[in-house]
Amino acid sequence: MKVQVLPSRRHFEARPDEPVLTAALRQHLNLPHSCKGGSCGTCRVRVLSGAVAYPHGRPPGIDAAEEAAGFALICQARAREDLVIETREIRHVTDVEIRELPARVERMERLAPEVMGLWLRLPAIEPFDWQAGQYIDVMLPGERRRSFSIANPPHDAAFLQLHVRHAPGGAFSGQVFGSMKAGALLHIEGPLGQFVYREGTGPLLLIGGGTGYAPLKAILRAVLERSAPRDAALYWGARTQADLYDDAWLRELAARHPRFRYVPVTEEFVHEAVLRSAGPLAGVDVYAAGPPPMVDAVRATLPAAGADPARIFFDSFDQAPA
Repeated sequence: MKVQVLPSRRHFEARPDEPVLTAALRQHLNLPHSCKGGSCGTCRVRVLSGAVAYPHGRPPGIDAAEEAAGFALICQARAREDLVIETREIRHVTDVEIRELPARVERMERLAPEVMGLWLRLPAIEPFDWQAGQYIDVMLPGERRRSFSIANPPHDAAFLQLHVRHAPGGAFSGQVFGSMKAGALLHIEGPLGQFVYREGTGPLLLIGGGTGYAPLKAILRAVLERSAPRDAALYWGARTQADLYDDAWLRELAARHPRFRYVPVTEEFVHEAVLRSAGPLAGVDVYAAGPPPMVDAVRATLPAAGADPARIFFDSFDQAPA
């Protein structure tokens, strides 16, 4: 099936047995998306021509009225005929070249009981440019892929740092926590995603859940180490203190940077801690990354407290489908 994307007028081919988004990414077209599980709604497009179908039923991120109005979530929708779709694209993100590269596991470090840090070395002769907040896909046999945010900013480009959470039965995390050793060769594709840092001068609020901290760490370092000075706060929620695996570094960072505030959260939902103690949210740029329920709560509750919905940027971490 042929798919045309408006307003950019880009084209790609989609097989009837694959999600439209998967086809786009396979052909290095970085369309807006986040969770890839049909929950967050980031990949929502308007179908101007043609038809799509959901083999597993309409996903939770779109309701019947939206579907009847011609909208679709392309992370789950399959093309049934040639399509013309309309979506929003961030030009400075989609213009970055998406590449497939080999990557060597230079170092592995257990960051938390269920989180492993991987440091990947890319070929020295192959340029790889990304923006703070983006992610890569690790390519697996059978055209499977697993997505991981890059936890270091572009100005620190010696390695790509990933934070991999152990998922029971996970196709990739099982290897990471099992047989994988330093020196292993991976194949990656990226950079991907439109969750990227946008320069500004107003206050910055970062909200993370679990390994959703990874892209926020890249953004935080970009702000504190290279960007124009601005007030920044990080609220990081986790089940236990041990899951806040960068806690000591963040406390030391806050001690060195008077315009940065770090709030660890283990006793309540992280969005509740934000509402209770973050102060006025008008004029604040909000970056949220973590599980879909956390991101949904942030998007639902912060606007009522004064946050501008157009200035809430999010990356929803959903478990990869089988």
